[in-house]
Amino acid sequence: LYKYISTPGGLGEWFADNVNSRGEQFTFIWDGEEETAKLVSKKMNQFIKFKWEADEDKESYFELRIQIDDLTKDVALMVTDFSDEDELEESKMLWESQVDDLHGLIGG
Repeated sequence: LYKYISTPGGLGEWFADNVNSRGEQFTFIWDGEEETAKLVSKKMNQFIKFKWEADEDKESYFELRIQIDDLTKDVALMVTDFSDEDELEESKMLWESQVDDLHGLIGG
């Protein structure tokens, strides 16, 4: 799962049409439109955190975190994302769709 959330190739399979990276800068491409994000932090097999470069809010970011239940060993992908209140439902629907794509890809 970690390679699908942390590498350009993995992210390009479910999150965006294409993803490129140069160092800590990731370029996400959807329908020919590009958005860049800076890799803020990551921990192998646990999480990755990005900040959209166009986002002026210094506190906002999006994070993909892998959680494994100690008892059942069930794996969950926790998504943290900041959005305007008027875009909240649209953001939720978008993330649900994207994560469904990932779920289908990894066969989990």
